[in-house]
Amino acid sequence: MPLIVDHIDKYYKEVRALHQVDFQVQDGELFGLIGPDGAGKSTLFRVMASLVVPDRGRCTMQGYDVVRDYREVRKIIGYMPGRFSLYMDLSVEENLAFYARVFGTTVDEHYDLVREVYEQIAPFKKRLAGKLSGGMKQKLALSCALIHRPGILILDEPTTGVDAVSRMEFWSMLQKIKAQGITIVVSTPYMDEAELCDRVAMIQNGKLLEVIDPASPREEANLQLFSLSSSRGVYTYLEKIRGMEGCRHAWLFGDRLHVTLESGADAERMREVMESWNDPSLKLQPIKPSIEDLFMALMEQEGKEDTVTGNRI
Repeated sequence: MPLIVDHIDKYYKEVRALHQVDFQVQDGELFGLIGPDGAGKSTLFRVMASLVVPDRGRCTMQGYDVVRDYREVRKIIGYMPGRFSLYMDLSVEENLAFYARVFGTTVDEHYDLVREVYEQIAPFKKRLAGKLSGGMKQKLALSCALIHRPGILILDEPTTGVDAVSRMEFWSMLQKIKAQGITIVVSTPYMDEAELCDRVAMIQNGKLLEVIDPASPREEANLQLFSLSSSRGVYTYLEKIRGMEGCRHAWLFGDRLHVTLESGADAERMREVMESWNDPSLKLQPIKPSIEDLFMALMEQEGKEDTVTGNRI
């Protein structure tokens, strides 16, 4: 197994950054990690990259322990941190050549792997890295992370702060890198990006909530989910819906409400109540849960469990 995260704990003084995080990534997989800011994604990636020592648990990369065998680990991974960390006062081509030398290789030796990424920024190869746009910085950072042909690529929120077109281009490149047999672990705050992964781990408050296949979240969730729409808008109905018997939770999704009920029978009772609201355009229809619906439900469940047990977040 290329990557095994085995019940990792990490504390910063009294703050619990990671709590019993446990999962495995399969060979050649594009594995995603999704969660809000402060969920523990970057801390976990630093553990995987052998930059932070866990307080408990173990992490291995292709059989190498990230603490004991950190020198070997750093040879077989490509790590792209969330913050741009290349040399601002070196040019594009100088940065790439430097990282190739660090890993004991040359740009020419593995140029076939970075060709498609690098050729998009090659017209600016003489430009200082500090003068690049956000999208071009990310492509340069990806090129440098790939230049030694790593077995595992670790990308910490690589598209945060770049435009929508650059995001799409970046994920298209990841699919092509995956096709060359490289295992990719990537974190993202964007639900649409998570849906492009083979599997996704959902993390909140340092805890792993669940690992799912984004192509079939309905099979992973036992949710009675409905969509509420109205030509008059649905925001004014939000608190009414939340206060109704049988409603587990309700959230705004664009111009609709996504309502999770305790059972399908609650939908009929809800429709009967809504008839008294004098809005003939109101429609309550069953829908399939998306990955975002599942994440919201898991976050709420986790919050309730922490409240009951008194866990410190």
